[in-house]
Amino acid sequence: MPAHRAPEPMTDPRPADTTGERRIPLPRPGRGASQRRRGEILRVDHAGEYAAVHIYRAQQAVFAGRKGKEAITADMEEMGRQEQVHLARFNALLNAEGVRPTVMTPIWRLAALTLGAGTALISEKAAHACTEAVEAVIEEHYAEQIAEIQDQDPALAAELTVFREEELAHHDHAVEHGSRDAPGYQLLSAVIKAGCKVAIKVSERV
Repeated sequence: MPAHRAPEPMTDPRPADTTGERRIPLPRPGRGASQRRRGEILRVDHAGEYAAVHIYRAQQAVFAGRKGKEAITADMEEMGRQEQVHLARFNALLNAEGVRPTVMTPIWRLAALTLGAGTALISEKAAHACTEAVEAVIEEHYAEQIAEIQDQDPALAAELTVFREEELAHHDHAVEHGSRDAPGYQLLSAVIKAGCKVAIKVSERV
């Protein structure tokens, strides 16, 4: 019988890497995650300002030309103008950085116009209650973003700080003009706030 031969050890035919360097660079999740998060922030903030512009636009349209509604018409026009400045800035950032807006934009437009017109048709105070609820959610959302990014992105944080101060001014103006005396205030405010929070979560993702 032939003598038993021990199996030869298996060898790797690929040349050994003697340089200590990786052939394929590993992904950089920290950097990628930061870029993705910035895109989410820009997208959701653009959506919020887009909706705000259309809420004020619808409210202004309801009040415009009606006797005794000159003051609130002017208020809605001024606040809408400020929101338009915010929106223009986010439009510029989205375009510059290649970030797409949320696919929900047409739905948010319809929802904002309906909310704005609906609350204005109820009463002036209901329109102010809408402003208070929306701006309460938005200023809190901005505050969270500012705290999150102020170290790694101080320039954007500074811009958001300015926008937040203007949203707070809108909120306080609404309270001063009787938002909490609106019919069904508690329910109206709760529903609007809940809707805004859902819109924020959705707009960050899609």
